[in-house]
Amino acid sequence: MAVAGCMSDDENGSSQNSESESGSGNGSGGGSTEETYEVGYGNHQTTVSASAFPDELRIYAVQTGWSNWDAVMENFENEYGVPLYDAQGSSGEALTDARSNAGNPTHSAFNGGYSFALEAMNDGLTTDYKPANWDVVPDELKTDNGHVVSTRQMTTAVAYRSDVYEERGLDAPETWEDLKHPDIAQDLAFTPPHTANGLASALSVNRAYGGSMTNLDPVIEYHEEIADHGADIRRNIEGDVTSGEISTVVEYDYSGLNMKYNMDEIDEEQLEVAILTGPNGEEGAMNVPYGFGLLEGAPNPEAAKLFMDYVLSLEGQELFFDAFVRPIRADELEQPEEFPDQSDYDAAEFALDQEELVANQESIQQELTDRTPLPGAQ
Repeated sequence: MAVAGCMSDDENGSSQNSESESGSGNGSGGGSTEETYEVGYGNHQTTVSASAFPDELRIYAVQTGWSNWDAVMENFENEYGVPLYDAQGSSGEALTDARSNAGNPTHSAFNGGYSFALEAMNDGLTTDYKPANWDVVPDELKTDNGHVVSTRQMTTAVAYRSDVYEERGLDAPETWEDLKHPDIAQDLAFTPPHTANGLASALSVNRAYGGSMTNLDPVIEYHEEIADHGADIRRNIEGDVTSGEISTVVEYDYSGLNMKYNMDEIDEEQLEVAILTGPNGEEGAMNVPYGFGLLEGAPNPEAAKLFMDYVLSLEGQELFFDAFVRPIRADELEQPEEFPDQSDYDAAEFALDQEELVANQESIQQELTDRTPLPGAQ
């Protein structure tokens, strides 16, 4: 007898285990034991066998040090015996690699910023698979054809060293205008525009000052002002914040909250996280969904489907909240109290139409890279 399990929370796959019998396949009538799992939603429900699982599963941008994938990877391996490759890299780098290897995929699924996943779909790199709990994801955060589904979302925010601000006699920032102060801009950092969070940061500033996806002049002018005082663009900057090399970083609410509450290198009271508006209360904090899709012709689709199901299960979703990443099923879970006040999000947060963003994304990134005076954009 073989145990068949799944993580689904609805009628398309209950979370209880069941037993199924597998024949030996040798015609002798003897039995063999094979562990199987029921995965998928609706017409995509299927049974996958552990015998088809790889020694290592590769999913783009599932990596230690980001979105609490560390815990997701560890728990998935403990439960199903499948380790994940530590796929370090940004959404943009993952998309470039997926395009380069379209004829012979090296990874089983694309994971990254939702708009980047849509680009992968539009390039014909993905295939249809609706994981268990597909139905509870908002319609605007999944594609009807089953190629892309959101798993979590983040909001552009500012993390700043409150101890340094106090030493410099600076008030807590409330608007993007506040970051222009020379004593803040001197060690202020953004992330590169080819990353999902760097793109969102630029578009947040742009929106706060009246720009649009086809008019980036406001954010370029903003960069020009802060560049004069020493601001720059960096990658992997948590260490620079905790060491005190930079006092202010524009990234995501998750990044700052995770540093504040989950990193031993800095005391909680040394770091604060703020959601900023424009100078006159304009929206200035972009909400960014992240998601994934199964890759066409990719290796190990059985294990990839199981992993995709796990990430959308309540168990997997709760692991995101542990690091202050807002899971797509947040309404079904208890939100940590450490997030900024909801009123701050209500005042500043905005979302872009993801299809429109995809249509403009490459040109936006190229223009930002070409025009920004901030060093480090390449």
